[in-house]
Amino acid sequence: MTPETETIQQYKDYIGVFDSGVGGISVLGELIRELPEEDFYFFGDSANAPYGEKTIDEVRELTLRAAERMAENGVKALVIACNTATSAAVKQIRERYSTHMPVIGIEPALKPAAEGMDHGRILVMATAITLKLEKYHELSHRLENQAEFIPLECSGLAARIEKGDLDGEDLKRLLRGLLGPYIGKVDGVVLGCTHYPFVRKQIREIMGDIPLYDGAKGTARELHRQLKKRGLKKPGTGKKGQVVLDSSRHTPETMAVYEELCRAAAAGLSSDCS
Repeated sequence: MTPETETIQQYKDYIGVFDSGVGGISVLGELIRELPEEDFYFFGDSANAPYGEKTIDEVRELTLRAAERMAENGVKALVIACNTATSAAVKQIRERYSTHMPVIGIEPALKPAAEGMDHGRILVMATAITLKLEKYHELSHRLENQAEFIPLECSGLAARIEKGDLDGEDLKRLLRGLLGPYIGKVDGVVLGCTHYPFVRKQIREIMGDIPLYDGAKGTARELHRQLKKRGLKKPGTGKKGQVVLDSSRHTPETMAVYEELCRAAAAGLSSDCS
C-alpha cells in the first residue's frame, strides 16, 4: 500500500460526521448512543464557522468540499450534522455520493415539536440561512395546522458557542437578548442549529421548564436504519467504537473545546473522544 493510498483510506469503515464547527458534536453524542460499537470520524470546519452567516453558495461549496474529504478518507456513511449545511447542500451531496454510501442530513425538529405540543406556540431558534431556505418553509407550511411556529434568527449565537466557556456572562446576555421577548409566550422551543443543544441549561434558565426539541435523535435513528438496509452495520462484538475528532482549525485551544464538548455529549457512554 502506497502512502497516498494509506492516507485516502485513513478512516475506512468509519462513519463520517461533519459540521461547520463544534455544534455537530451534540449530534455525535446521539449517534454514539444509537450505535455504540461503530467508529466515528468527526470533522468540524471551525476555520470557516459559522456557516449560518455566510451565503448559500459559500455554504454549499464548503459542505461539498468537506464531503469530498470524508469520501476520500474512506468513510462508509456520511452524516451532515449541521442544519444550515443540510439545507444548502444535502441534495447535491446525495446526487454525488448516495450510490456509494448513505448520506444523512439533519433538519429542525418541527415535526416532533408539533406532535408533542399540539396546537402550541413553538419558537424556532435557527440561523438566518436555515430560516430562509426551502426546507424550513416546507416543514413549517406542512405542519401549520398542528402548531404555530415563530422563527427566531439567532445571529452570533453559534459563533459564540464555538468559543467554549458556556457559562460566560456574555453568552447569557446574548441569550437573554434573543429570548427575553418570548418568556411566557411560547409553549416549546426548537433548537434549529446543532450548536444550540450545548446551551440547553442556559435556555431553560431564561425560558423556564418548557420542552426543547432538536433533530439529533431522529438523525441517529435514520443512520441506524440506513446502515442496516445497506448491510453496513458493524457486527456486534460488545467492543466500544473509536471516536476521532478533527477540525480545519486544529489548534490546541480549538481541540480542547472539541474534546470538552465531546465528553459532555458522550457522558455516561462507553466510547471515548480523542
